[in-house]
Amino acid sequence: MLNKLYVVSSYLSKKYGSIFTVHFGPKKVVVLAGYKTVKQALVNQAEDFGDRDITPVFYDFNQGHGILFTNGDSWKEMRRFALTNLRDFGMGKKGSEEKILEEIPYLIEVLEKHEGKAFDTAQPVLYAVSNIISAIVYGSRFEYTDPLFTGLVDRVNENVHLIGSASMQMYNMFPWLGPWINNLTHLKKNVADMKMEVTELVRGLKETLNPHMCRGFVDSFLVRKQTLEESGNMDSFYHDDNLVFSVGNLFGAGTDTTGTTLRWGLLLMAKYPHIQDQVQEEISSVIGSRQPLVEDRKNLPYTDAVIHETQRLASIAPMAVPHTTSRDVTFQGYFIKKGTSVIPLLTSVLQDDSEWESPHTFNPSHFLDEQGGFVKRDAFMAFSAGRRVCLGEGLARIELFLFFTSLLQRFRFSPPPEVTEDDLDLTPLPGFTLHPSPHQLCAVSRV
Repeated sequence: MLNKLYVVSSYLSKKYGSIFTVHFGPKKVVVLAGYKTVKQALVNQAEDFGDRDITPVFYDFNQGHGILFTNGDSWKEMRRFALTNLRDFGMGKKGSEEKILEEIPYLIEVLEKHEGKAFDTAQPVLYAVSNIISAIVYGSRFEYTDPLFTGLVDRVNENVHLIGSASMQMYNMFPWLGPWINNLTHLKKNVADMKMEVTELVRGLKETLNPHMCRGFVDSFLVRKQTLEESGNMDSFYHDDNLVFSVGNLFGAGTDTTGTTLRWGLLLMAKYPHIQDQVQEEISSVIGSRQPLVEDRKNLPYTDAVIHETQRLASIAPMAVPHTTSRDVTFQGYFIKKGTSVIPLLTSVLQDDSEWESPHTFNPSHFLDEQGGFVKRDAFMAFSAGRRVCLGEGLARIELFLFFTSLLQRFRFSPPPEVTEDDLDLTPLPGFTLHPSPHQLCAVSRV
């Protein structure tokens, strides 16, 4: 069960309540469960619970650099810089919409080539989503056949499963086991390869850099680094390691989470064809055959509810990324020492039976009022919350909406002929994020 700690933790929360301690080997970990408790920690006491717990595997993965797995001034500066620049290069509504609309025809073309026959959705969907963050980070998209690009994306996918494996959980508890863990050797090789390839891409951008016309995040970082060096500031956070690992974090997070959620959405449509019917009826009546746009979302409440319900039920980051207390804390009557590892159990928020009418079933009406209008729900914490809330949340929401509506407008998704809807398995694969089990779908053209 080491690779399904979120299942064990959810079970324990039923027995021991919304805050309890477990020991992972010699390490003491506080688990927070349920909407009210997780919100109180991450939002109301954001400063207390806002540091990142950098486990051995995350240190190996980032070596103390980048955005996701760092703390202190370096983290603050890299996160602030990333947010500012991601907005400038396409995370704002208009910029990202243009990039996604440019990418959609490439994905549709790949799906059409299958001519309605069964195929695995993983690669085409992940490649399409990855191209959005690539365009923002590097300033251009890649062809789906580019071996450098496919290697980067496939490695992200593989790392997610390696980091969530039972052997890596053992390594986090007992780091001295490292030399005997094959998955760790594999992961370290992947990290070294990623670093080498990103460094190569950065070198190419550096050679063609125009400080007056930045193409993406990398250009902007290089210009800031150059400016600081010219002013004699050699001790800044703008160094090559922070650049390479920040790019790796953005690329990995921007590929895996949105791509995986989109795959869950297509699988759920094939599993529940009556819900797919309603989505397609709404798209047809509101949009017709023109390209869906972000502004259409307010007129597609059912489709929006289906996307949110996919995120809620799939709960792809069930244990979030571990936090740690930044100082001694008294929380709900318990004393928690500074530096204690804390797991906000997001799956217990997204499936909290005091917040959701049917927490364990796919039910879009969780996000609809009696008139069929879309309703925001406070317990929808798919992107976590507080200081460590997903910095790509705005981009992910736009991507999910535009890719999902465009694909549902164009294709009918169904299981392969020899498989029934009941046979489609919703059991997730173990991993750092939860991917659907291997499956194939048919995408039959509707035009």
